[in-house]
Amino acid sequence: MAIEAVDTRRGLRAAREADVGVAALLRRLDWILLAALAATVAYGLWAINGITLHDPGGSALSRQLLYAVVGTAVFVAALFVDPDLYRRLRRPIYVGTTGVMLLVLAAGAASRGSKRWINVGFFTFQPSEFGKVLFILVLAAVLADRSRAATDPRTPLRALGYGLVPIVLVFVQPDIGTALVYTAGLAAVLFVAGVRWGHLAILGAVATAGALAVLWLLPAAGVNVLKPYQAQRLTGFTHPSSDPRGATYNLRQSITAVGAGGLRGRGILGATQTRLNYLPEHATDFAFASLAEERGFFGVSILLLLYLLVVWRALKIVAGARDLYCAIVAGGIAFMFLFQVFVNSAMTMGIAPITGIPLPFVSVGGSSMITNFLALGILQAIHMRRAGRRR
Repeated sequence: MAIEAVDTRRGLRAAREADVGVAALLRRLDWILLAALAATVAYGLWAINGITLHDPGGSALSRQLLYAVVGTAVFVAALFVDPDLYRRLRRPIYVGTTGVMLLVLAAGAASRGSKRWINVGFFTFQPSEFGKVLFILVLAAVLADRSRAATDPRTPLRALGYGLVPIVLVFVQPDIGTALVYTAGLAAVLFVAGVRWGHLAILGAVATAGALAVLWLLPAAGVNVLKPYQAQRLTGFTHPSSDPRGATYNLRQSITAVGAGGLRGRGILGATQTRLNYLPEHATDFAFASLAEERGFFGVSILLLLYLLVVWRALKIVAGARDLYCAIVAGGIAFMFLFQVFVNSAMTMGIAPITGIPLPFVSVGGSSMITNFLALGILQAIHMRRAGRRR
């Protein structure tokens, strides 16, 4: 009789969980994260309107606003998808993502020597941007399924095997910046999954040796993995004045723009680096520098504080996740988001290589905007299904 009573309670509990309605889920939203997202998007739209106001094509506000509306729809849809579904569909997600990246290399739209986009007529999207989140979902499933063997060296090697395929496919597009984001996501999920420090140190040493080989050792031996302009961008930040009219021109103009902004900025009309287009790619790669020139230290500080609020709430979600898979996913998304913010802002000030990583919710582009909405939607979905408080 006791066993039957336990089974009955379990059945009732399962029925109650299955009958959880939309209103009950929405009450479990992280409202602070939602407010931080709304504030960051609004601030980014306001910033990009000023940055692109005097561009030849006019302000990009209406286009970015459209992307934000689409991203909001994706965000809402992600709320009602149980993260376990991604875990069960890890193989189709991985095969589909890899297949689309192969399609990009075979028939993607070429621009400035790179094949990164697929044109579907009314919209041109960048699969590697959406792949950032899908990459985390797949790797988290691989590691969570082998959580008891996290200390086994075969576990990180297996995750590394899954991760290297999309990383290499993105690298050869070529898109070094996005490949670095994938690598940062791989490191994050390994850390959250509990892989041994020694194994992480070995992987880090191998990655460092590989970077040194690609940038210096192999070129010295006559083997050029990177194109000359790519190598110059990656190494130019160490000597920003070495070629101010060539390889380091963008970097010098960016540093000038950031410094010219001062505390309060020069305003839209006074921001000559941006308004007169002395700063190339001021609406995409160097949006942070343009914002610093127009709004100054105070303006970029507000944006960075909003980013910090998003990351803080994401880490709270990691701590309260219901299982290891959700914790790994949340940790990977949080670190990947933080990595993009840090590298983009740092490269505009000359303390990190120029890699072309977009600034979340600010840089002009639909793929990046929608991907960030999707990532935060998954974070909210994890929070909404968090484990209940212990009595």
